[in-house]
Amino acid sequence: MNIRGRNKVTPEFNMSSMTDIVFLLLIFFMIASTLVSAEAIDLLLPKSSSKTTQSKSVTVSINKKLEYFVDRKKVPKRQLEREILAKVGKSKIGRTITLRVEESVAMKNAVYVMDIANRNRIKSSLAVRSK
Repeated sequence: MNIRGRNKVTPEFNMSSMTDIVFLLLIFFMIASTLVSAEAIDLLLPKSSSKTTQSKSVTVSINKKLEYFVDRKKVPKRQLEREILAKVGKSKIGRTITLRVEESVAMKNAVYVMDIANRNRIKSSLAVRSK
């Protein structure tokens, strides 16, 4: 009498579904990493309820230590105008700077940068965080 059953369970593991999941996760993280905007200077911006539009411009940042940065490059205050003009270029169209000032910084430091932009006929906008 034969007691063994005909249906045998094979101990094999199918890896195709696991590789599909890993591949999808890889694609997700590759796309997500390109969308991350990495601003190297950590500033606490003032709040505002208005919306701003994103455009290609030169970013001027002032932190609470009153250090000036032009596109993440630290610049002394006396060379700020020269560096802004070098970054903005000679074109008369589309010359804009985005001013990012930490909220604890005195307004006279922001006005100093806005005055540089006004003298050189460069449009300036102040970056704020939303409420």
